[in-house]
Amino acid sequence: MTAHTHHDDHVHADEDDMISIEEALERVLSYTSVLPGESRPLLESLGGVLAEDIIAGFDIPPLPNSGMDGYAVHADDVAGATEATPIELPVLGEVAAGAVPSAPLAPGGAIRIMTGAPVPAGSGAVVPFEDTDEMERRSAGDDLKKINVRRAPRPGANIRLAGEDIGAGSKVLSRGMTLRPCDIGLAASLGLTHLPLIRKPVVAIISTGDEIMEPGEERRPGAIYNSNAYTIASFVARHGGTPRIIGTARDTEASLNEMLDRAMEADLVLTSAGVSRGDYDVVKDVLASRGHIVNRSVRIKPARPLAFGALKTADGRDIPHIGLPGNPVAVVVAFEVFARPAILAMAGHTSLEKPVVEAVLEDPIRNPDHRRVFARVEVYIDRETGDYRARLSGSQGSGVLTAAAAANGLAICPEDSDGLKPGDVATVQMLDWSEQML
Repeated sequence: MTAHTHHDDHVHADEDDMISIEEALERVLSYTSVLPGESRPLLESLGGVLAEDIIAGFDIPPLPNSGMDGYAVHADDVAGATEATPIELPVLGEVAAGAVPSAPLAPGGAIRIMTGAPVPAGSGAVVPFEDTDEMERRSAGDDLKKINVRRAPRPGANIRLAGEDIGAGSKVLSRGMTLRPCDIGLAASLGLTHLPLIRKPVVAIISTGDEIMEPGEERRPGAIYNSNAYTIASFVARHGGTPRIIGTARDTEASLNEMLDRAMEADLVLTSAGVSRGDYDVVKDVLASRGHIVNRSVRIKPARPLAFGALKTADGRDIPHIGLPGNPVAVVVAFEVFARPAILAMAGHTSLEKPVVEAVLEDPIRNPDHRRVFARVEVYIDRETGDYRARLSGSQGSGVLTAAAAANGLAICPEDSDGLKPGDVATVQMLDWSEQML
């Protein structure tokens, strides 16, 4: 990973000199670049980004085939068929799915055929079973040497043409697209077992602080369980990265250096805590000693403190780094706004924006210090009006993870607003879409 640009910032910038979210994101992304491609099995390709175009090597369907269970006929032979005046035809054979017709269809005859089976040459239409008297003949013990057609098919009815779905030589999947389930099915229909994709970013996750203990450890006074690492790792996986929880660095340079040494094979390093004004300088000093790291205050609430830059490896590579805040909800917001786009960009995505809706607020959103507020909200659809509505999902403190867990969106109060009141319409970045909205 090589950084695109370098910056002249001092490591410890004035915390009161806040930068905009847009500037911060632009500079975070400037340290990233698209990762190389790799071959990935089909069932591991969902959500990945194609590194190359996929071209069809043959037609799909490869031959004209039947779209129904029925009888292949010459359309002219049964043009006058009705319930009152059925037309009887001799049954000359049968073609099962997966079989190939042995001969063309002779004029004046019919061939019994199953869905998906190649139609005999000369066939002008397929008459569905229900438009014949097959069931009556079967019930009477007839050997089906003949069949009555009771409804005239239009010419070409129920015949799927060769190449109707995909033509040989056509582009089926395009470089740069994000693969969805039907795209995987299209690749399988071409007989492919693997696809060329942009490699998933490996994201190293390091927590910091003497007070952190791991889930499973016995509780001790003054300590807190490490929720941030698991929140971050889950977000990384959700957005197409491969998370690697490295561990927790204690408040010593030796401990943090040890953790960073173990993270140097990653494509991106995320740390949490230690970048706020008033924090001990261990994290800031160690990061600064290992590369080009900028500490800035961003005009965002929560998640004002942010570090970003690149860490230098022993062999001279640059690995992008994002230093997230320590408060659990600030971690969520900072990840969504800064780390998520970085991971998506490294994985080859070009659309980095979250889906948004306009929702009527049920609760006020306060903004006394004029930062852009990302309030945690529950969005639902008003069944009477069809409008989106949003209510606060709980206390908006930056340490209240339960409110973030209950939220399916982030309602935005702009920097130039003193706040939003109930009844105002807010732009909401959606975190989840679910049946709970209905």
